[in-house]
Amino acid sequence: MATNIEIREGIEKMKKTMKIAAMVAGLAMVLSGVAFSAETIKVGHLADLTGPTGDVGKPYAEGVQAYKRYINSQGGINGKTIEMHMFDYAYDKNKAVNQYKKFKEDKVVAIEGWGTGDTEALAGFVTADKIPYISASYSAHLTNPAKTPYNFFCAADYTTALRAGLLYLKEGWKEKRAPKIVFIYPNHPYGIAPIKGGKEYAKELGFEVLGDEDVSLKAIEANSQLLSVKNKGADFAWIGGTSNSTAVILKDAKKLGLKTKFFSNIWGIDESTAKLAGGAEEGALVMAGSALYGDKVPGMALLMSVEKTPQVTHYIRGWVSMMVLVEALKRADKKGPITGESVHAALETFKDFDTGGLTPAKITFTGADHRPFTSVNIMEYQEGKLVLKKSMKLPRKAEWLGL
Repeated sequence: MATNIEIREGIEKMKKTMKIAAMVAGLAMVLSGVAFSAETIKVGHLADLTGPTGDVGKPYAEGVQAYKRYINSQGGINGKTIEMHMFDYAYDKNKAVNQYKKFKEDKVVAIEGWGTGDTEALAGFVTADKIPYISASYSAHLTNPAKTPYNFFCAADYTTALRAGLLYLKEGWKEKRAPKIVFIYPNHPYGIAPIKGGKEYAKELGFEVLGDEDVSLKAIEANSQLLSVKNKGADFAWIGGTSNSTAVILKDAKKLGLKTKFFSNIWGIDESTAKLAGGAEEGALVMAGSALYGDKVPGMALLMSVEKTPQVTHYIRGWVSMMVLVEALKRADKKGPITGESVHAALETFKDFDTGGLTPAKITFTGADHRPFTSVNIMEYQEGKLVLKKSMKLPRKAEWLGL
């Protein structure tokens, strides 16, 4: 039979064994990354990867996610990991609304969004729920905080870009007669967004506005629309589609022998256009919202160290959009708990936020104006490459806010 001394020694050994086991278990949890005290910041991400704007939506979404991964690899937001799952809603507004409801249930503090139709449809929801929404829709309708206080984006709005293109073309017009212009765009909130303000400014500058042509985002030909443009004798034509539909327009215009000068919105022409249009892109202009991959600007070095394969401009704007959100999260975190309201307040403290030259200008948001800047890089296709022609800065007119 064991003595009392032996029993006590056995109990002590058991305690030591249990203590060691607990320490090993705790160390294993840390090494495996299972830390119950680890904090995450939940953010939503709506993207179009497979829908009618997937041609430009995919690289943009990849830029957003790439910057998130980079920040998390550097310790996140003061040690807090950004948890941001991407949902491909395929440009279906109903799917976007349903996914938004799930994001809300998950208690996200912000959302990286995509298209115009769904962003405008969700504007009332994000305002009521106080969830900042940084979209890739640059509709001017989203820039007035009196109407859409929780909407933000990081490029010149579509109407500002159109106005910049019109001004650039008018400044280069040498004939005494009025230049003639047509507008080619899809009958969709995205295509329609800048038309009213653009036509008003065109008339103010002295253009003769000839009318509109509807070319779908899914178009595989545009012969009838381009014949109409030719018959009207248009000197200039605005294109408000994405890269695939723009290439269709340019190819059919060349085939029909049009002499019209084409200028496109931010999504219509990119580095892929030369391959898509097969030479028909020569001389076409784009109202760009970023630098080109490889440009010698300070912010490009980090981007190129993370993504070594050359990317289109849409990727760079996605990168910038997430950069802006990350900065807002950092500012909100310094002041207290990160909530939708605190992220919104942080965004409205942005004054001349420097993207390292990745955007045409520094970014400013105020409680009265969510236009980030009013500058556009006007680029032209020359011998298969995009060339910067001029950086245009328009005045920040009060009457242009929201139009």
